[in-house]
Amino acid sequence: MASVFEAIGGAAAVDAAVDIFYRKVLGDPLISKFFDSVDMDRQTAKQKAFLTMAFGGPNHYTGQDMRNAHKHMKLTDVHFNAVAGHLQSTLAELNVPQQHIDTIMGIAASTHDDVLNV
Repeated sequence: MASVFEAIGGAAAVDAAVDIFYRKVLGDPLISKFFDSVDMDRQTAKQKAFLTMAFGGPNHYTGQDMRNAHKHMKLTDVHFNAVAGHLQSTLAELNVPQQHIDTIMGIAASTHDDVLNV
C-alpha cells in the first residue's frame, strides 16, 4: 500500500502544497502575525521536510517536535482551525482526492494538543 506521500505525488506535490499553503497563511491577518519575524525560506523548507515525514515519505526532518516548536506562540483553537482550513483548501485546490485530504487532515488534527500546548 502506497504512503500518502506517494499517493499524492511525492516531493513535487508536497512542495506545491507548502508554497500555496504559506501564501494563504501569510495573507490571513488572523495568523500572519505569527510569521512576522520568521525566515520564510527556512520555515518553508522545514515544513516541506515535516510534511514529507508525516505523510510517510523520507524522513529528513530535523526540526523541533510540535510542542516545543509552538510553545512560545500562545495559539488558540481559532488559530489552529485557520491553519487547518488553509491546508484543506490548498489540498482541494491541488485536486488531491478527498480520501487523501481526509487522511492528511487527520494527521493535522493529531497535532492539535501539541501545537496548542494543552
